[in-house]
Amino acid sequence: MFVFILRRLIQALVVMVAVAFIAFMLFQYVGDPVVFLLGQDAKPDQIRQLRTDLGLDQPFFVQFWHFLSNAVQGEFGLSLRQGAKVSRLIAERLPATLELALVAAVLALLIGVPLGVYSALRRGSFLSQVFMTISLLGVSLPTFLIGILLILAFSVGLGWFPSFGRGEVVQLGWWQSGLLTLDGWHHLVLPAITLAVFQLTLIMRLVRAEMLEVLRTDYIRFARARGLSNRAIHFGHALQNTLVPVITITGLQLGQLIAFAIITETVFQWPGMGLLFIQAVTFADIPVMAAYLCLIALIFVLINLVVDLLYFVVDPRLRVGATGGH
Repeated sequence: MFVFILRRLIQALVVMVAVAFIAFMLFQYVGDPVVFLLGQDAKPDQIRQLRTDLGLDQPFFVQFWHFLSNAVQGEFGLSLRQGAKVSRLIAERLPATLELALVAAVLALLIGVPLGVYSALRRGSFLSQVFMTISLLGVSLPTFLIGILLILAFSVGLGWFPSFGRGEVVQLGWWQSGLLTLDGWHHLVLPAITLAVFQLTLIMRLVRAEMLEVLRTDYIRFARARGLSNRAIHFGHALQNTLVPVITITGLQLGQLIAFAIITETVFQWPGMGLLFIQAVTFADIPVMAAYLCLIALIFVLINLVVDLLYFVVDPRLRVGATGGH
């Protein structure tokens, strides 16, 4: 296990250095930060002085080393649009995005896994066919359209939920949480459902396909021959072996929920990192774009590491292989 974790950490380190290099290249080829800070009418002496202060007159690899050292400390300079530290902007927006993504992921799991199991065990029933039809719609419809339809139905039409904003939040140190207030949950419902629909349908179809595959295996037939109950076979044997690919997809989808909540946050004006990134792209705010890229890469790396560790818990064959067994 130690060697496995060490190998994964080395791979993660290589990935993060590569992503940091790509983010650093934004500073080199996407506009000139000195021009953004001083404006087009700046004098040559002012430009030279600011380049010296920012270290932009140093060799390429020296600049990259400084960028990498600062990135490890969570420092990416000042936002060119807002004039504030990028680390502070990220810290202000990160809680909103994480809470939205986590609630959407919990919804997708709590609904998607049971529906997938039911659709596999009752695949010929009318209700199972309805679930599969709805899942096809969930996979096909774009996220922004789902969000707009929910706003039209539940905000404009029925007036049950607000159509934008995060609502009332509670300050817990540097963390701002909307999960501790009723108004926060009221604002969270529609964005969370919008973000969860695609993941829910994907998990449901994956669980159904894997469950049907597992139910055809020889050890399930042997369990039936031993006289085990359907409940023990379905939930004690089949579902457990279905969880390995589900864990993989769920882990990767959680990273995608965080990284690609941009559309949902834009539709609902949710004050998270996605909306911050859209604004940064619009104004060519390179430090914010670089920080967002590095942070999302770090989240994916950490999630993949956790998923790999969960493999050892769920699938005993990996533990046997790791110890040299057959």
